[in-house]
Amino acid sequence: MKISYMRGGFIACAAAASLTVAGCSGSAAPKADKPVASTATSQRATSPQAESPSQASVESIALAKGQKGLELSVTSAERDAGGFLTIKGELRNASGTTTIISSRLSGDETEVVKHGNSLGGATLVDAVGKKRYYVLRDTEGRPLTTSGLTNLGSGKSTAVFMQFPAPPASTTEVSFQLPTFEPATLKLS
Repeated sequence: MKISYMRGGFIACAAAASLTVAGCSGSAAPKADKPVASTATSQRATSPQAESPSQASVESIALAKGQKGLELSVTSAERDAGGFLTIKGELRNASGTTTIISSRLSGDETEVVKHGNSLGGATLVDAVGKKRYYVLRDTEGRPLTTSGLTNLGSGKSTAVFMQFPAPPASTTEVSFQLPTFEPATLKLS
């Protein structure tokens, strides 16, 4: 294939784009050994606003209760080799009506707030080590946490995550704090 570099490489870019689009088109049917439901489930789990009925199948290691019937059930707090602590859980609406998720959960730091509703206001407090850990941010100031939270229907829940710098290995307990929620104690392994 001969590509002309006229007009600042426009033709080359167009050719690359058409190859990319052609390579991404997936007209093949799903394989029989992969159930279709698993694809839908994985897409729902990655969407910050994917609502599902509350399920008691995942064991909670901490529960923080908030305003208007909101509850945050922490299901895991995992340290990784890179020095990070990732907290995963489920934000649930236990009230009888749809609840608007408060922008206060983003905290009050200008750099975090300008990126929209998130759980960027979450902190971990190590009382023994006398340190407070804030949600990490990327190079553009976006918090490394679930974002795009707007409302949650009655009895619905959505998966959430937050990433923090990991406290030292000697720290086995921290207080998880989120604006408008009661503090919850997290045991770290």
